[in-house]
Amino acid sequence: MKYETKIRLVVTIDTEEDNWGQYKQSGYTVENILRIPALQSIFDEFEINPTYLVSYPVVMDKRALSIFKTIIARNRCEIGMHCHPWNTPPFEEENTKKNSMLCNLPAELQFKKMSNLHHCIVSSLGVVPISFRAGRWGFSNQVAKNLLMLGYKVDTSVLSFTNLSDKGGPDYSNIAPSPYLFSHLDIYSSANSGEMLEIPITAGYLQNNFDMCNRISIIAGHKIPNSLKIKGILQRLNLLNKIYFSPEVNSAAEMIALTKNLVKKGYTVINLSFHSTTLKQGLTPFVKTEEDERNFIIRLREFFQFTIESGIESVYLSDLLKYYRPKFIIRTKE
Repeated sequence: MKYETKIRLVVTIDTEEDNWGQYKQSGYTVENILRIPALQSIFDEFEINPTYLVSYPVVMDKRALSIFKTIIARNRCEIGMHCHPWNTPPFEEENTKKNSMLCNLPAELQFKKMSNLHHCIVSSLGVVPISFRAGRWGFSNQVAKNLLMLGYKVDTSVLSFTNLSDKGGPDYSNIAPSPYLFSHLDIYSSANSGEMLEIPITAGYLQNNFDMCNRISIIAGHKIPNSLKIKGILQRLNLLNKIYFSPEVNSAAEMIALTKNLVKKGYTVINLSFHSTTLKQGLTPFVKTEEDERNFIIRLREFFQFTIESGIESVYLSDLLKYYRPKFIIRTKE
């Protein structure tokens, strides 16, 4: 069944080093990037337009650059920036888990790291990125201000319906998975004259009332002892089924069910996200074995088959600007 309303899918990949959860400055490998050509062939087969958000170790690797230059030459991807502060120079901060979130660094140091990575992308790949995701979703008003100074137009750091404050990060628990224009003075609120476009990572519920489900989830997460147990009970009773739009943590059937619920509720943009490291077994908690690796690809293919059959249009992240702020001039080549 094809949807009457135009539904658009963005596929955003945190394209990064192999060393999951290692917040160190050097010694990284990027073997997972060798799996990108096979992934891109799946994207080409299903007419998916991916946005690769690249980290510093990836941009510094000659093999990785060669792979992406080939895809760029075919006009088959968008390149964005994905800043991991712990391995993006300069290294002026104390190396702590808190400082692994860009939002927790001083404004000047944030800018130095972001500017360094930005210019490395431009000089190494010959493209001018205007799309961004903060490592570990560490976004803030100051990060947004720095992005504006570097010419960025689109952010996708917000993890909708999710509170990261217990990890030292932002609280996105009241942000729904719908794109909105915003000012760098307030990254959480929609503003018609906003300077940037936010495309949150899609999350939602299989139940109809998102607001009620989200309130229950917030209460269960912060005000009830043994909250994980409570949430588990609610999920088994099909009273609170939260789905993150990622094949890393959810099945194709769950993502399809959430898509149908989102469309029914009037949403028109879906942001499917995952890490490049998930392409290679043993690098993340999501794919530990060869079987996990095969199943991850199967989930992708099953969902993309659904998008084809449903008439869902795949677009690059920056393509969405023309639907929200047509006056933005999109730069892609240096």
